[in-house]
Amino acid sequence: MLVIMKRKKPNIVLIMTDQLRGDSLGCTGHPDVKTPYIDTLAARGVTFTHAYSSCPSCIAARAALHTGLAQEHHKRTGYEDCVRWDYPHTLAGELGKAGYYTTCIGKMHVHPLRNYLGFDNVILHDGYLHAARYEDVKQQESQFYADDYFHWLRCNLGAAADTTDTGLDCNSWVVRPWCYEEKYHPTNWVTDNCLDFLRRRDPDQPFFLMASYLKPHPPLDPPAYYLERYLSKDLQKPFIGTWEDDSYINGPMGRTFDSKTGPVDEELIHEMRAGYYALITHLDHQIGRLIMALVEHKLYDDTLILFTSDHGEELGDHHMFRKSRPYEGSCHIPMILSNLKAAGLDGHENEKNSALVELRDVMPTLLDAAGASSPFCDGGSMLPLVDDPGRKLRSYIHGEHSYAQWSNHWIVTEDDKYIWHSTSGQEQYFDLDADPHELNDLIGDKSKEGRIASLRSTLVKELTGRPEGFTDGTSLVAGRDYPPLLP
Repeated sequence: MLVIMKRKKPNIVLIMTDQLRGDSLGCTGHPDVKTPYIDTLAARGVTFTHAYSSCPSCIAARAALHTGLAQEHHKRTGYEDCVRWDYPHTLAGELGKAGYYTTCIGKMHVHPLRNYLGFDNVILHDGYLHAARYEDVKQQESQFYADDYFHWLRCNLGAAADTTDTGLDCNSWVVRPWCYEEKYHPTNWVTDNCLDFLRRRDPDQPFFLMASYLKPHPPLDPPAYYLERYLSKDLQKPFIGTWEDDSYINGPMGRTFDSKTGPVDEELIHEMRAGYYALITHLDHQIGRLIMALVEHKLYDDTLILFTSDHGEELGDHHMFRKSRPYEGSCHIPMILSNLKAAGLDGHENEKNSALVELRDVMPTLLDAAGASSPFCDGGSMLPLVDDPGRKLRSYIHGEHSYAQWSNHWIVTEDDKYIWHSTSGQEQYFDLDADPHELNDLIGDKSKEGRIASLRSTLVKELTGRPEGFTDGTSLVAGRDYPPLLP
């Protein structure tokens, strides 16, 4: 009798970071940042060099990751706190149906705060959320009550202990070293809890572990060892091209601690970049602890690892700070599939793949690895791209973000990017092949007029039927009301 053996379901580890630029890793060629453990993941897998966050801020980006949906379907087109998450299909929920025990450790940034979103267990740390700290917030929605890290920190260091003891804000470019012992840093806390999960897991059930790190999102508070190694270096300067408007950075914003421009002072710019890079290397070393624990538990060979981020960080590029913009620092993210042999794909190490991928592709990819289907997703599995590098999921990505006067829509391909600022109607075009740092806006270049018209038509097609009225079906219409949530 012929016996057909089913492939054992791989364990799955999703390493999620917050506000990590796609270019700020050793394996993606950064001249300053040192990331030996993340580089190891890349060396043992496939790096997708054209990975994007189509709505690059925390909540909307995570909606795409957890649902596999495009923003017009998960309905979040910008940043809006305290809006209930209620989706019929989620990444953790579907993996649970496929037989996985599912745990998230770290950041969720959903509502209600303790919404498990299909996970069997959540050990929560969302970082400093203003909306969860106001004095009129109900107790069960307050970080002081509901966030596991803050509860743990106070149990260990006293009732008044807080990450704000550094004097830093969660959207600030101001830098200083972490003020407690390193073991109390939230990056260490996530890894500590991941290692404890591995210790007490059910050995007979495959697991999905989402290690969801807050960093390198501000506050820029790395342990002193990591900060010192970058402060003393001559770091790469921000990318400033020929098209930027410096009126914001030379005005009050350039002197405001939580501005959207970053600082105007050159010394503070250097400290900002040093603090950000230090957080990345600290994160990398903690990811190293997780990798080594998987090895020691004899789980590594059976575990598929996906490494990514919700969005990037402008970090002074184009006189900007934070995210939500259509530029590469903000929307280009890392995407690494490592240890693919666990998913039955052998022989793929240290490879680069140029296919356009997006956060909505994470859910179908991991469900594919688990042997489950994902007909409810807008994204597609990245696994078939690994064995067939010429295969594509799409020819372009439509990105957007509701952001007051900086609201934007964009079409990005493997080669170029068209941007439309929906409040002002301003257009931009960048040849990413020749100009990966977007230093030269070619919108007025006559030799590019045909290409620009084609990408503009693509955006018109994407926006046709949207409730904001961004297009009449032929042209783009600027100045329309653009809330961060679709009805």
